[in-house]
Amino acid sequence: MRKILKSALILSLLLVTQFSKAQGDINLLIEDMLLLADNFAAPGAEGATLQSSAGWFSSATTLKKWQIEVSVHGNALFVPSSKTKKIVNNNQFNIIEISGASNALLPTVYGGNTDVMFNGEITNPFDPTKKIQFEFDALDGLDKSVVIHGFPQVTVGLPYSTEVAVRYMPEVYINDVGISTYGAGLKHNLSQYFQRRFDPENFQLALMGNFSNFKANYKFLPIEIPLASLNRIDVDANMWNVQVIASKLYDNFEVMGGLGYTNSNFDYAFGGTGTLLPDLNNQLIALGNSEGKFKGNIGFNFYANKFKISTVFSASGIFNANVGVHYRFN
Repeated sequence: MRKILKSALILSLLLVTQFSKAQGDINLLIEDMLLLADNFAAPGAEGATLQSSAGWFSSATTLKKWQIEVSVHGNALFVPSSKTKKIVNNNQFNIIEISGASNALLPTVYGGNTDVMFNGEITNPFDPTKKIQFEFDALDGLDKSVVIHGFPQVTVGLPYSTEVAVRYMPEVYINDVGISTYGAGLKHNLSQYFQRRFDPENFQLALMGNFSNFKANYKFLPIEIPLASLNRIDVDANMWNVQVIASKLYDNFEVMGGLGYTNSNFDYAFGGTGTLLPDLNNQLIALGNSEGKFKGNIGFNFYANKFKISTVFSASGIFNANVGVHYRFN
């Protein structure tokens, strides 16, 4: 009997040890996939933040009380080559490794295609006495040096030389990328406090703040790893922006400049199927980060009766151009 109990105890300890090893391998695999996701999606989150903060206001002058302006905006994000690729080394990973090499230059979401493959091995969580070997292709980027998207916006003049703007665009797909955005902004004219006559042709100064959300999901060919099949990365970017803007009107032509500070929060999530997906996405939530950056704007407006055409250029590590067509009622 003692021999039987001793054998059973040893077997139990062995199974517990093997199960712990299997669970440890899964956790290490999740860490590896988090690194790949962050390298791939982080430039996209940065670009999304800049695009969602662009074009809120193109002049320090405010609309008249209860005046309404309807606008259609288009953003063009110009991606530098440094944001299109990222080098990785095998010593950065726990479970996976680059097939046939010790390092590789991988595309980010803005980069092109790649032939790089990864392989790995984990302990089978359902049969800890066996191993699971796997391999998968590295993520291909969108091959985009310029990313364009548009959205509508409505601005309403409020009392006390203040105006509020709102924008909303439901999810649309552009080259297998789903994009949606919404937000609200508030602008208050400061020149009224030190100018005897509140005239748009005088030098104008205003303070503005806005919140915007930008969602993007990037589809890719399925990645098959143990316990999961992954087919997209979702980026959810929330942005708060405070900015001082100045403008000067010359007949029907206006010059605008601004300097502001943006705080952004990024959250990532994998799309797909499998029992590993919830744990992977829980870890990705923890990976989401917050960062602040200064942003500079310069813009030009052209007025023609009730129409205005605006062009605003923004820079904050990445360069964005916003073009808007505006129509003012009453």
